[in-house]
Parts: sequence; structure tokens; C-alpha cells
Amino acid sequence: MSGNTNIRIRPVSDHDRPWVTEIVRGWGADFVVTRGRKVYPQTLAGFLAENDKEEKLGLVTYEIIGDQCEVVTLDALRQFAGVGTALMARVEKAARVEGCRRLWLITTNDNLDAIRFYSRREFTIAAVHVNALALSRKLKPSIPTVGCYGIPMRDEIEFERSL
Repeated sequence: MSGNTNIRIRPVSDHDRPWVTEIVRGWGADFVVTRGRKVYPQTLAGFLAENDKEEKLGLVTYEIIGDQCEVVTLDALRQFAGVGTALMARVEKAARVEGCRRLWLITTNDNLDAIRFYSRREFTIAAVHVNALALSRKLKPSIPTVGCYGIPMRDEIEFERSL
């Protein structure tokens, strides 16, 4: 697949919720931890990316609180094919419609692919929450101590973009 030509984005439906749970469980539990709180992505608004054969290519979930939209999960099942970019564009559009002024998210210090992805899409580092994963592991003990590329997982990096 090249570019966005074969990617369709649609809202997550109730029918999709078990699949969303399955994706999230791949990260060690049926919830994620963001800034010291448990969040259940399968209960949130979101979008699916599919190809012309209705095969799922990716998922994004988000939560709007006030004038801020937090991207809670982003999972491209096919990397480097435009899936993540298409999903993020759709969340940004939804956030603008809802009057949000800030789009933001958390990733971990080991997730170099995510850091690259967001940096290339004009997100800036708003904060580095040093040793935040110590608290996160109290809520979700399954968070590994060593992550991508053998990097010790310690910190949360908060990315943002003004809308």
C-alpha cells in the first residue's frame, strides 16, 4: 500500500468495541495509564482505518475535556503507509469541530518511533514527566521496565499542538 489512497477512516462503532479491547490488551491490560489515571480506550470516541476490503489497518482513541483533546491511543497496524497520519488528521478535525484549542498526548521515553512521528507532524514537547512510569506501574504493573530498542522506560513525554 502506498500513500493514503486505500485508507478509509470511520468512527469506532459499538460493534468495534471488542476489537478495540483486544488491541489495548496487547499492551498488557484492558486499560492504559495516562498522567496517573486509568483510561479504558474501548469506552472512548475513536476512529478506525480500513482498506477497501474492510480490513482494519489502525485505531485511534481520544478524549475531549474542556477545550483539550487527548489522543489516548494510536495504533497503526501497517507502519509507514499513512495510517497513523490519516487517523491523526481525523482526530484533529473532530477536535476542531468540538472547539478544542489543544491536541495533546503522552508517550514514553523509549518510544522513539512515536517521538519521530509526532515531531514530524508539528507537535512540540510540552513537558517531560521524569520518572512518571513509577506511578503508572502502581496502577498497571504490567508496564515493562525496558522498552523499545532496549531503552529503560522511566519518563512520560507530553506532546502538544495548538489548534
